[in-house]
Amino acid sequence: MAGLSIKNVTKTFGEAKALDNVSIDVADGEFLAVLGPSGCGKTTLLRMIAGFETVTGGNIHIGDREVSSAEANVPPEKRRVGIVFQNYALWPHMSVSENIGYALKVARVPRAEREERVKNALALVNMEQYGDRRPANLSGGQRQRVALARCLVAEPRLVLFDEPLANLDVHLRASMEDEFADFHKRTGTTILYITHDQAEAMALADRIAVMDHGRLMQLATPRELYHEPANEMVASFISQGMVLPANVETAEADGQCRVTVLGQELVVRCRKGEKPRKDARICCRASQIQSVGTSQPGFEGTITRAVYRGGSARIEFEPEAAPHLGLHFDQPDPVSFAAGERARLAITSGWLIPADGAA
Repeated sequence: MAGLSIKNVTKTFGEAKALDNVSIDVADGEFLAVLGPSGCGKTTLLRMIAGFETVTGGNIHIGDREVSSAEANVPPEKRRVGIVFQNYALWPHMSVSENIGYALKVARVPRAEREERVKNALALVNMEQYGDRRPANLSGGQRQRVALARCLVAEPRLVLFDEPLANLDVHLRASMEDEFADFHKRTGTTILYITHDQAEAMALADRIAVMDHGRLMQLATPRELYHEPANEMVASFISQGMVLPANVETAEADGQCRVTVLGQELVVRCRKGEKPRKDARICCRASQIQSVGTSQPGFEGTITRAVYRGGSARIEFEPEAAPHLGLHFDQPDPVSFAAGERARLAITSGWLIPADGAA
C-alpha cells in the first residue's frame, strides 16, 4: 500500500494545456475517483501517475518516493503501479492463469512462487475455478476480474483503474461495482479510479476529484459534492444540478441565507460568513422543485416537455421571468402535466454557491 501525492502538476502538449496546476493527496488505502467530462484531463493524469507521460511542471510522489518531476521520470516498470484497463488487454491464446502469471514469468520469478502468487490473485477476485479457461470462454465481468488479478499478482503499491466498466452493460456494471467495493474492503489497496460515470464514482469512492479543462474543480466526499458544490461547474455537472441567479438578502450565523430567486423569497443553505450580495448563484435539485397553487409563493412558467419514465415523469419547465433557464422536476404517477401547459412552481431549498468557488 502507498499514498499518492500530486503537487502543482502541469502538462502541456504544444500550445495546449492538458493539466493546469493540479494538486491531489491520496491517503494510504483510500479509494479516490477522478471524474469529469471528456477532455477534462483525467486520463492524462492517470498516464502521468503510471509513468507513460512526463510532467511539464510539478511533481508526483508514490509513498515517499518522487517518481515524476520536470527533471526526472521513473520508468513505469519501476513504479510498482498496477493498471486495469477498459479493454482488458488479455492474451487470447493463453489461459486465465497464464495471463495472470505472464509478467512474473518475464521477470523470471521461480515457478513455485509464480504459481502460488497466481493462485492467491485468483482467490482475491473469486476466480479460482477458472484458471484453465481461455478469455473467450469468459463473460465480460469475468474478464475484468482476470485483468484485476493480473494487476494484483505483481503486488503493486498503487492500483489505477482506467474506466474499467465502460464496455459492460448496465446490469453487469452494477455487479462489478459490488466486486470492486468488496475487493477494496478486503485488501485496503490504494486506488485511483478514472471514470466519466457519476453513479460509479458516487457508489465506490471515499472522495471524488472533479476536473474540467485540465483543472481540479473540487475534491470532496460524494455527499459534499452533491450538497455543497464549490462552483457552478460542479453544481451543474453533478446529478444535473440547476444553477439559478439569486440575490442574497440576509445571511444568518447558522449557515442559512435568505435569497430571492425568480421573484420568490426562500431560505437556502450557505457557508458560514456569507454576506448579502447581488448576482449570486444557487444550486437546486429536481427534488427541491415542486408544483404549487396560485396563491402560494413561487413563479409562473410553461411546461415544455413531459418525459414518462415508468412510475414517474421528468417535467421540463421554462420560467416566465427567465425563459432561457430550463428547470426540471419529477412527478410520480399519475402524471398530470403536458407540454404547453401553464404551471406555477416553487423552490423549496438549495445551496448558495460560494463567491470564491471554494467549498
